[in-house]
Order: sequence, then C-alpha cells, then structure tokens
Amino acid sequence: MPDSGRHADALAILRRAPDGGGAAISSVPSARGPAGGAARFRLVMACYSALALCAALGGLMLGSVAVPAETVLRILAHAVLGDGFITRDWRAAHEVIVLQTRLPRVILAASVGATLGVAGMTIQALVRNPLAGPSILGVSSGAAVGAVMTMRFGLVGFGVFTLHFSAFLGGLVTLAIVFWIARTGGQIAPTRLILAGVAISAVFSALTSLLVLTSPDPQLAARVLFWTLGSFASAQWKLLPIPVLALCLGLGVLILQARRLNLLLAGDESASALGLDVDHFRRWMFVLTAALTGVTVAVAGVIGFIGLILPHIVRLMLGSDHRHGLPAVALLGAGFAVSADLIARWIIAPLELPVGIITAMVGGPFFIWLLRRAAKDMRG
Repeated sequence: MPDSGRHADALAILRRAPDGGGAAISSVPSARGPAGGAARFRLVMACYSALALCAALGGLMLGSVAVPAETVLRILAHAVLGDGFITRDWRAAHEVIVLQTRLPRVILAASVGATLGVAGMTIQALVRNPLAGPSILGVSSGAAVGAVMTMRFGLVGFGVFTLHFSAFLGGLVTLAIVFWIARTGGQIAPTRLILAGVAISAVFSALTSLLVLTSPDPQLAARVLFWTLGSFASAQWKLLPIPVLALCLGLGVLILQARRLNLLLAGDESASALGLDVDHFRRWMFVLTAALTGVTVAVAGVIGFIGLILPHIVRLMLGSDHRHGLPAVALLGAGFAVSADLIARWIIAPLELPVGIITAMVGGPFFIWLLRRAAKDMRG
C-alpha cells in the first residue's frame, strides 16, 4: 500500500475511535468541537485546582496542633511579602509548624501524587491497557529493595541521600531486567513487559521480606514499613528539589510527546504508518516513567493505585488526548495525594497511618470495578 494510503487509514482509525474506558485503551478524544473541548478542559482544570488548593490548605491547618485558616494564609503571605506588608501577630510556634513541618510535607505529597498520576497515564498509553500502572513494571519493588539493602547492610554513607539514590538505582536496574525479559525479536512486547513486571515484583517483594527477616537489627522491620506502605513524614526543605525538579522535567517532556502518545492509542501499525518509531519511542518512554517512579519511591516509599485510578477519572472527564490529560492528571494527582495524606494524619490522630493504606482503600475497590467493567465490555 502506498504511504499516503497507509496514512489515510491510520488517520481514519484515529477519527473513528471511541472514548476509552473498556478493556483496552484505543482512543483519542471524542469529536467535541474545539471551542467546547477547550471550555471543558478549562472547567475541569478549575475544579482540580480548587481541589488541590483546598487539600493544601487543609494540610497546613490540620494536625496535632490546629492552625486557623486565616493564620495560615497570613503566615504564607508574610513569608512571601515580608514585614512591610503583613504584621506578625501570630504565635511563633504556629509559624514553625506551618513553614517548617507542614508546608514541605504538602509540597512533597503534591509532587509525588502528580508524578505518579502522569507516569500512570503514560504507561497505560504505552501498553494500551487501562489496568497498568507505575508499579506494574516492578520499578516500585526494585526501588524498595535498593533502599532496604542500604539499610540492611549499613551502607548509608551520605545520610538520607544515599538511601534515595539506592532506591532510584534499584528502580532503574529492575527496569533493565524487565526489558531484557520482555524483549523478543529486537522489540519489546507490551504483554510480555507486563508479565515480566509482575513476576519481578513478586521476586523482589520476597527478597525484601528475606532481608528484613535475616537482619540483626530488630528495628529494621519498622523502618521498612516506610518503603512498603509509603509516607510523607520525612519531608524536609532540603529534599524537595529532587521530586519537584523530576516532576517539572518529566511532565514537560511528556507534554511535548503528547501527540506521539496519542498515535500509540490507534495501534502500533497505525503509529508506524504515520512515521513513529514505535519501539524506540516506547523504550525511552518506559525509561522516563521508570525514572519518575524511582524518584517517588526514593522520597516517599511505595504508594500504590494513584497512577492506576486517576488516569481513568481524567479520561472520563476529558477523553484520551494527552495534551489535556497529562496536565489534568498531574493536578488531580497532587490534590488526591495531599488529601490522602491529610486523612492518614487525621483518622487516628495523634498517630498517623501510612498513606499507602489510604490510597489502597480507595484504589482497591476502584480496581475491582475496572475489572468488572472490562469483563462486561468483553462479553458485550
């Protein structure tokens, strides 16, 4: 078939595809008018922004010591504008709590949630499967093994940064192993990639348990909970540049690649017909998402389901166009993670639950609903 004919067929597939949400992702946005689509995007972004801001304000107000909303806003304004604009009339303890304890935690939670949401939406497009997520490639388990090995053998030479680097390195090594297993005929098969990721996750989870059980340190098990269930309790200003920079760079690169991600939704053959080197593009996108996931595990531990459920919510609202979906899921992920952390701190105060428990309690039922919906679509 001539190139022009193949391109026409591929474009026809892109135009005909319905909105996603079934057993496989195979669509780009529905045929809304440009003005209507833009208006809907602005409305959804405004709603997600309101959610994120309300969650952030709640995260700054609530805790073992409650700080009034007006006081929080005045403290933030004073930190930005200085004494010449805002008179300091609040307790010094409140300023320390808001600026040194809660604000770094809110920023960390927002950046991790946004990163996981973006990584999840990208992975689902790469494998064309709505049941995929950042942990599906085994990166989270590999990063946890890297961190646990560092603690188990006392290799923390440069403090917490060594721990974070070990987690990041563990995630990348895991990705390399999964790629090696999934590669057939010089190409990476998405189905084999998912199966390899699940298998490696099981192996590394067992290895983590082995390291804990054989450790002479009786306190190691308690510390490992941080990596297996996730927490934002370690948030500090000096650690924030890493996840924030990773989010900004990763989101920027992925938005620039949004049109190529849209092409993948029509199938590999159609994307190739339109000039996309599918295997090369998919490989480097997997590396990028693995790096983003490794950073989040390094600073917050393994937090599941954010990258699985939030892309579905965004697609239901906006369709499958990644030019709109990626910034939307980043904003929704930020608000969701901050809200989950707030619930984790409040539900059994003054103690706090690992945030991964909250996200699993929300994401587990949603995942079951996805499975049931996929089964109905297959029967239909």
